[in-house]
Amino acid sequence: QAHLVESGGGLVQAGGSLRLSCAASGRTFSSRTMGWFRQAPGKEREFAAAISWSGGTTYYADSVKGRFTISRDNAKKTVFLQMNSLKPEDTAVYYCAAGRHYCSGTGCYAEHEFDYWGQGTQVTVSS
Repeated sequence: QAHLVESGGGLVQAGGSLRLSCAASGRTFSSRTMGWFRQAPGKEREFAAAISWSGGTTYYADSVKGRFTISRDNAKKTVFLQMNSLKPEDTAVYYCAAGRHYCSGTGCYAEHEFDYWGQGTQVTVSS
């Protein structure tokens, strides 16, 4: 099992930056795909970014590509989302999620492949 706790959200002006963190508990963090999803008011939850269990492969939604960077520190059981050049449309609750073990390929990043979810952290970008 995995217990996930996000932090780092807040209010920022357009063009600014935030760094989200997700601290995981449990023994299997280092073998799992990790992802960030987000849900804006009145919209469905959507994929933002994911990283393979080794950290060697990352995958981004087109809407955040070039602005967001996902990374992980397996020794500290933490995954990060560095968000730069933020836009008002990035406003959402951001969720960390833990996926399958030792998964490879883009199929690993589908939402149904993620078993464990954090409680979310609010990111608000003002114009």
